[in-house]
Amino acid sequence: MSLPLAFEKHHLIRFHHCDPACIVFYPEYLVIFDELIEDWFNEGMHINFAQLHAEQRIGIPAVRIEVDFIAPSKIGDSLRLSLVVKRIGNKSFTLMIEGSVDGDVRIRAVMVRVVAAIDGLRGVPIPDVLREKIAKYQVQDSGQ
Repeated sequence: MSLPLAFEKHHLIRFHHCDPACIVFYPEYLVIFDELIEDWFNEGMHINFAQLHAEQRIGIPAVRIEVDFIAPSKIGDSLRLSLVVKRIGNKSFTLMIEGSVDGDVRIRAVMVRVVAAIDGLRGVPIPDVLREKIAKYQVQDSGQ
């Protein structure tokens, strides 16, 4: 499946991502996804992710993650990661992340992230500036 309006990056699968069978150890995908989201903020939306957390004291923790492991990725693969926004709510947004190698989908995840005040650990309404930038990556929900 090709994802229109996506933030895309390539990620080299390294030895440290893999289990003894030389395929990605499934929890490593969550780290890879978080790195992609951080890059999306910094490079795609031009929002300094570190500053958002350290100075503005706003985080975007995951509150739900659903992952389909479609085919294994192995050491040396260049995983093409695509991120789109499926939904934007008042305090949260839903992302779909897809990873493929040479057009073959290896992994797909749907992830709900909440905008949260780090001090107090509670959800807060998405600031308008952030909402506008997130919306640029939103695709129409096709019911998948």
